[in-house]
This record gives sequence, structure tokens and C-alpha cells, in this order.
Amino acid sequence: MFVFVCAGCGSELTVPLSQVSLPIHARQKYGNGAQLPVLMESGTFAVDPDPWGGPWRMWDEIDPGEAEARGIYAPVRALSDGTPGASLIAPGDIRGTRLIPENRGTACCGLDGADGPNMACGTCDLPVAARIDDCSLWQAVRLSPDAVRRVPVDGVLAAPLSWAELAEKGEKAPPFEPISTWAGPWVGSNRSLSWSPQWEAAAGHALAHLLVASRGQPVEVPDGLTADVFQRALDSLLPAGLPERRAVLAGPGRPSPDAGADILLVPVHPRTGETWSPAGPPASAYRVPLPLGVWLWLDSPQPYLPVPATGRIPRDVLRDDPLPLLPHHLFRADWQTFQHTLVRLPAVRSPWLRTILDDFAQGASTGLF
Repeated sequence: MFVFVCAGCGSELTVPLSQVSLPIHARQKYGNGAQLPVLMESGTFAVDPDPWGGPWRMWDEIDPGEAEARGIYAPVRALSDGTPGASLIAPGDIRGTRLIPENRGTACCGLDGADGPNMACGTCDLPVAARIDDCSLWQAVRLSPDAVRRVPVDGVLAAPLSWAELAEKGEKAPPFEPISTWAGPWVGSNRSLSWSPQWEAAAGHALAHLLVASRGQPVEVPDGLTADVFQRALDSLLPAGLPERRAVLAGPGRPSPDAGADILLVPVHPRTGETWSPAGPPASAYRVPLPLGVWLWLDSPQPYLPVPATGRIPRDVLRDDPLPLLPHHLFRADWQTFQHTLVRLPAVRSPWLRTILDDFAQGASTGLF
């Protein structure tokens, strides 16, 4: 385990923390005025390998060779020249700091860290972190990599769970959830659930990989919720009339994928970031990563069960009304996560993938994102 200390004076700034994989939705901006929860589980931290925040440079100011050296293979609006390697923690795990009021920035309903560090060491006043809690952003504290140091501390760190243990004990992430806004948890009398922000980000990340794995051919995913999440986008973005590539769910606790599977939808270990891999064939199948909680739900979705009836209906009769609250619109992947992922995959240099990316970047809309 580790604590983070101030690089200026050595004061401890966090509780003891263990490292986990960076959540796919770490950079997501969801909706308008939505109140998102805390990004990181208490007692954990994750490292963001990419630069974040200002200063920024527009794409036409950047040499393509420099962009590729940074792992970016297609144009984006601007690139951050911030220092990479920030550590993200839960706001409740920070210690010994104070806010810097003049660095509040121009955020809507809270702090977004866009003006750089807005938290200082309480001992020496060195700016050490950026608190993020604005609407539509996941709440977190980003520890500046050039202002803090990570120090090992005593503590028993359990070994990462095996894939078999994760399949049995892992927590599922439901695809629907109520999203509160600054106007309140429910607006108007027509109550409903929203698609989960985590699912939209996970789908944006996976869809970029699915397009690469498609090789420009149609892709068929399993029926049910998996199709609800991916099939509409795949059918819209890929040409028809060519031989289909078949994608299947694969992972711990499932039968080994058959040799005819071209694409495997597999879980990512939440602690190590390792992508699950089959023990045997199909070795050539492209593995599309999904967060464990999303994969577990796709693998074994929780059914909507009737409940015991009340009132004048006999007690041994089950009723299936009221119907479950569901989103009012078809599933849409998160565009920013999709773009962030796709431009970092070398295959995006293929003309057909660049066309897809450019069309959406120029405002083309089919309701997919």
C-alpha cells in the first residue's frame, strides 16, 4: 500500500491506498447538469497515463510525428500539454490540504480543475491536486505527478482475485440507474431510469475496438442486451453485404469459445487491468475489453421478476405491473470515450476508419452517440 506525500515538505496527503486499474469512464462528461458519484472506490487510486488539463495546443500546431509518438494516430481538436501520470483518488481520501479559491475556474456548479491545481498542501502551500466535482463529471481528486510522491507503507495487501473468484464474487453493474440533476432526482411526473453512464462509456470504448476488429466487415453480436448495446451502431457504421464476423461473450465461467468466433467480448481485471485471455483457441480472435461489472451483467443479466400481488388480487397470484422503469431512448455509446479510444488505436489510420471518425467529428449524427 502507499500514501502520497507532498514533494515540497513531505507531509502526508492521503490515507493508505492500493492501486487499481483506471476506470474507463474516468474522463467521461455525462449529460447536462447530472450529479455523478465518486469515481474511485475509497482506499484505492489509479494512474492516468495521459496528459490532462492545460496548457492546450490545437491539432494544426502539432507535428504528426509528435502525435504518433504520444500514441495518437488521428486528428483531435486539441492535445493537452499537461504532465501525464496523475493519480486519481476519492475526495474523501485526501488529507492535509486546503482549497485554492482563486483557482475555482469557470465551472458550472462546482470545480472542474480546468485551471490547474485547486488544492494546496496545508503545511507548505504547494499546489498539489485538482478537486473535480462539477456537474456531469465524476467526482475525484487528481494528484499532480510533479507535486506529490508515492511512499510505500506497512499494510496487508490482499492478492488480486483470480478470474474464477471474480466470476463468482464480482459485482455486476446494472445498465439502468436513476441520475440526479440539480433540478432534483426526478423532473416532472414522467419518472424513468437512465442508461448507466458507466455502460455508455464502456460501450464507447468497446465500440472503437469492435470497429477495428471488424476489418470493415459486418459484425454480429449475441442477441439480447449485448445486441441492444452494440448491434444498431455496428449496422449503421459498417457496410452490409459482406461476410459477417461473429463476436461472442467469452470469459471466466463460460464454455470455451468455439473456433469460429472472430471477436471475443471479454472482461478486464478491475485491479490489474489485465484483459482475460482464453487458455486455448481461438488464438487469432480479437479481444474486445469490457469492465468486469458490465461483462458480468451481459453474461448473466438479472431478469425482471413478477412480485407478489396485493390488494384484491389473490395472494398466490404474481403481478407484472407496474412495468419496470426503463430509459426513454435507445442505447447510445459515449462519443468522447469512443473518440478518445479510437484515435489511440493504430488501425485508425485505415481510410475507412478515418472516414467514420471524420464524419462524426464534423457533426454527422445518426443518434448513435
